[in-house]
Amino acid sequence: MEIIKNLILAVHIIGVVALLGGVVYQIKAWRAGTARILAPMMHGAWTMLVTGIILVGMQYPLGNDVNNTKISVKLIVLLAIVAIAFIHRKRETLSSWVLPALGLLTIANTIIATTWK
Repeated sequence: MEIIKNLILAVHIIGVVALLGGVVYQIKAWRAGTARILAPMMHGAWTMLVTGIILVGMQYPLGNDVNNTKISVKLIVLLAIVAIAFIHRKRETLSSWVLPALGLLTIANTIIATTWK
């Protein structure tokens, strides 16, 4: 069970990389006013959501304690990421706040995951 948990965690991290990598890749286009939500960014956001839910669900049968407050905050931040990306995915150009918001929310979620005990 521990191996499966670690594999799902690896896929979760790949989702973070896909989303944050897409944001970084779009910085030049954002400065030019032509940034878009790329498919890997959407896939990364959905991957983070699905694997995050699976990871939390696996903690209970493993007998691990879950910090429900931390998980709730991370879920709210992640739902904001998914909602922003989903709403703006078909637009030819993004509003100037969308790309920085996605990047900052992703970084915030990572910081919450790694520092909140």
